[in-house]
Amino acid sequence: MHEFSIAMSIIEIAEDEAAANNSSKISAMELDIGTMAGIEYYALDTALEMAVKNTLLEHASIKVNKIQARARCSDCSYEFDISGITDSCPKCNSLFNEILTGSELKIKSIVIEED
Repeated sequence: MHEFSIAMSIIEIAEDEAAANNSSKISAMELDIGTMAGIEYYALDTALEMAVKNTLLEHASIKVNKIQARARCSDCSYEFDISGITDSCPKCNSLFNEILTGSELKIKSIVIEED
């Protein structure tokens, strides 16, 4: 389950940011994760729930924004939602698409409290 190692990396980044700001308290964090980022949302939620114990994120609110994958057809420029990299354009059936969104895996914000 690679989601646990991702959860640990998220915690490490958040704690490093808190330390850089001379704080020992994080009250909230917001993540952006695309539907094509290769993450199982339930597995990441479970991993985070376990991994935050005894960390600065233990009592923090963690919000995960699911970013729907979208593509633009390279042939007709039509933009559409996709569920997989091999989805064809619904307008012209082309298989040549540029992925616009949906592969994100980032920390959007961290709320660090002053000590």
